[in-house]
Amino acid sequence: MFSTYRSVKLMLSVSALALVGASWVGLNYPETNRQGAESPKVDKLKLLPGFKAEHLYSPSENNQGSWVSMTFDDKGRMITSDQYGGLFRLKIPAIGSGSTKPTVEKLSVGKDTLGMGYAQGLLYAFNSLYVMVNNRSNPRFPKSSGLYRLQDTDNDDQFDKVTLLRELKGEGEHGPHSIVLSPDKKSLIVVAGNHTDVPPMDAYRLPSNWKEDNLFPLIKDPRGHANDRMAPGGWVATTDPEGKRWELLGAGFRNEFDVAFNEAGDMFTYDSDMEWDFGTPWYRPTRICHVPSGAEFGWRTGNSKWLPGNPDNLPPLLNIGQGSPTNVFYGANAKFPQKYRQSLYAFDWSFGIIYSIHLKPKGATYEGEREEFISGSPLPLTDGSIGPDGAMYFLVGGRRLESDLYRVYYNGSESTSTTPLTTTITAEHKLRTSLEQYHLEPNPAALAAAWPHLSHPDRFVRYAARIAVEHQPVAQWQDKALSETNPQRATQAIVALARQGSESAKSGAINTLLKINFAQLPESQQFDVLRAFELIFLRMGAPADADKAKVIAYLNPHYPAKTALMNRGLSKVLIYLEAPGVVAKTLALMDKKDEPGMADLNLTPATASSDLILRNPQYGLDIAKMLEKVPPLQQTYYAVMLSRQETGWTPELRNKYFTWFGNAFKYQGGRSYVGFIDRARKLALAHVPKDQFEKYNKMSGADLLTTNGNDLAMGYAPKGPGRRWQLDDAVAAVGTELTGRNFEEGKKIYGAVLCSRCHSIQGSGGDIGPDLTQLGTRFSNKDMLEAIINPNKAVSDQYASTIYYLKNGQSVLGRQLSEDKTSYTISQNPFAPDQTRKILKKDVTSTKYSTESVMLPGLINSLNPEELKDLMAYLKAGGNPENPVYKGGTGAAKGDK
Repeated sequence: MFSTYRSVKLMLSVSALALVGASWVGLNYPETNRQGAESPKVDKLKLLPGFKAEHLYSPSENNQGSWVSMTFDDKGRMITSDQYGGLFRLKIPAIGSGSTKPTVEKLSVGKDTLGMGYAQGLLYAFNSLYVMVNNRSNPRFPKSSGLYRLQDTDNDDQFDKVTLLRELKGEGEHGPHSIVLSPDKKSLIVVAGNHTDVPPMDAYRLPSNWKEDNLFPLIKDPRGHANDRMAPGGWVATTDPEGKRWELLGAGFRNEFDVAFNEAGDMFTYDSDMEWDFGTPWYRPTRICHVPSGAEFGWRTGNSKWLPGNPDNLPPLLNIGQGSPTNVFYGANAKFPQKYRQSLYAFDWSFGIIYSIHLKPKGATYEGEREEFISGSPLPLTDGSIGPDGAMYFLVGGRRLESDLYRVYYNGSESTSTTPLTTTITAEHKLRTSLEQYHLEPNPAALAAAWPHLSHPDRFVRYAARIAVEHQPVAQWQDKALSETNPQRATQAIVALARQGSESAKSGAINTLLKINFAQLPESQQFDVLRAFELIFLRMGAPADADKAKVIAYLNPHYPAKTALMNRGLSKVLIYLEAPGVVAKTLALMDKKDEPGMADLNLTPATASSDLILRNPQYGLDIAKMLEKVPPLQQTYYAVMLSRQETGWTPELRNKYFTWFGNAFKYQGGRSYVGFIDRARKLALAHVPKDQFEKYNKMSGADLLTTNGNDLAMGYAPKGPGRRWQLDDAVAAVGTELTGRNFEEGKKIYGAVLCSRCHSIQGSGGDIGPDLTQLGTRFSNKDMLEAIINPNKAVSDQYASTIYYLKNGQSVLGRQLSEDKTSYTISQNPFAPDQTRKILKKDVTSTKYSTESVMLPGLINSLNPEELKDLMAYLKAGGNPENPVYKGGTGAAKGDK
């Protein structure tokens, strides 16, 4: 047997199958910066000064599942739920009591052992436990998704009555999620993701005639995600304690897990991104959203997501970046310094970060600044809350991962007074909320109150005014809209009319917009006019020939514009109308590498993508690949938009256009990037003369793709079927002796599972990691397999990434390449190691090695047993076809010629 020292050393050298772990140069930090061994679950956490964390409990270590939701009852006890199991109740010792171990009770609801559970949301209120079940009925737990109420009717401190308040159609990670108490403590707020149907409501603050509303050629996700999920996406509703009356508050989310309210009673959420969309112009980062009455945030399936600038949806308060949002809550009741009581806390499951979002009133809404409050790796955050004692409690787990319960409290020198927070209400805020009273039903006073504010300078006020107008009978305001002369009011009124009116108003609506002096408008209002035209065409139908000619004459002189936002809007409308010269103009824009105004699209994340790569290799390496060869977003937008264009093509223009597609496959994006580009390519090919199809099919990259068009055709791919390899199974499959293996197969597999990307054998391969030529002379099969399957078991300082904690509360993760008197130079992208970043030493408060290996787990899971043997033989042989592993047996040295 190898000594512990040899095994640890091996695990680092064999980062062979892991892209980067062993590539990092040695680091010589003081021992005080090393991870401690006394409490590793706490030591991995990055905390702000003055805050202390305690690890309280590990449900997974006690065979109690992986906990994903929590609430506190009226006796201060915590109630939690396993994602795929039952409910638990905990009595937690007080801070400073000398013990942190809670008393844990498995709740039996009614007579059943598993009478309730599978909850992604819990709330104790109105002397009841409300449970949001997220489940497809099964023999173990027959209850299906829905909102349930549990009550103790005989006062024995056990829940004996279960009432289904509302069944919900939807389950899974985009199913029904949280329940939150309203600010006035009189009702419940219900939160559901985009795979949950909106049930019939008693009232709709957002008018319920939602549609996809996008002239962009629809391409659904090539891999099938959410392809049957149409408008309005994820939603938020309110109901009374008995669940009798339901009211829709807002929608248009992808997968918001939770909501929270600040001291002014305003609602916020943290919505998810679609990571498979990385590198496409319709990718939207995870984002903090202020959710007022009647809010729409424009999620649509596939590539049809709306731009934040569309006037018929609201923009995010803050784009965060890549991640997997889960819990949000507000810190008003925390025994924290004032700054952190007036913060929204947002959880990212993928990258293990709790963001503190510092909100500042801005007109009728807010602006936000993010701070990294807590982070760790791995730290799959699921739920959290401020407890009755003013401490923060949070859970990690989900997807049956290792689960833990933590408590964080402040023991620094600043005041932790819990006096009620001062509420700052702006004039615009008061105006917005006054208009929101007209968001439920027709009201004789609504038009007089709302109409003047369709031209209000505050976007959230304008939005509230338009929604108020849309709730009134169209006959009462259609003529007013068509005769409106104020440019901004006219535009907003026509947006409302397009959404609520009939086709008979189409020509009048078009001509109302044509009376506006487009050139004299600021850009934001010009874009609103373009969206109004788009909605007319979508909702009321294509314009008559005379009106079509007028719109082209009105807009075509302004195309191309000077900014990315305007060019997106103009290209969409003019290509739809097949305006003269639009093909040549758009292809000329596709020559540009960058276009002014990209930041104004409001899609730029606050967290740099490169900062996330090393926090979680499973997700971060997808980001790394994209950043190595970032697709040209604006060019992609134009290329997809042109795929619907039938006229205006010359041979030269077609050659240029289809050549672009062939080049587009050289870039790297999310898992669906290649498929999206291929689907757009095929839409465009439908407009090519039949006798030229093969020419343009080949020119546009058909030979580069797999049969289904979702991936690039590779020289070799494992045949499988694969499996989730565990160490004992892999050791047994490989055996103690390897003979007669196939050299060429092993070499191909070595490349297919990305070893050669970072490591060299026999002088060939990458130079990020160590040479593996002598690997098999030093280590056993079991040692190598253990290092491959369990890359986090031991991470040496020599190859570890380093966490740099900054004075601004953020942290940066990377491998240090060098340092001088003033700065550290680090690399964050294993696929682009030459892309470096400098961190000034004066901005760094401390450093610490990361305990998370950058080696990606599961790289061998695509292999069947014979393929695994060929790979291990290749590693043991160090890439030498004359090695004894290729001699003897029935497969001796096959394929080595």
